[in-house]
Amino acid sequence: MTLDHMVILVRSLEASLPWYETLLGLIGFTKTRDHVWANEDGVAIDLNQAKADTSDYGRYAPGLNHLGFTAPDEAALDAVRQGMADAGFEVPEKQHFEDETATFFRDPDGMRVEVTVYA
Repeated sequence: MTLDHMVILVRSLEASLPWYETLLGLIGFTKTRDHVWANEDGVAIDLNQAKADTSDYGRYAPGLNHLGFTAPDEAALDAVRQGMADAGFEVPEKQHFEDETATFFRDPDGMRVEVTVYA
């Protein structure tokens, strides 16, 4: 079996759509219809409006912890970082681990989206 799609509920589509449209485009996803992007492997990400009065994302709370994407090399990671910065979004510092380098972006609701290069 393969991953087919992910649905992400956001506090504000108005705030989140530009952020996701920028990031997803930079990592190889194409917008296929309103609020939906897919990559060449057929994985789709669908953004929807969360219901009012629901709690915000919490790193250690139940539910989706973060999305992780693999970059082919550090130049590709740097291109994503630069693209997000050019679009006016906050870009955290790279984190260096034993055999990987990653950036953990935060969407407008605080959910982490990781882009990692593995050695």
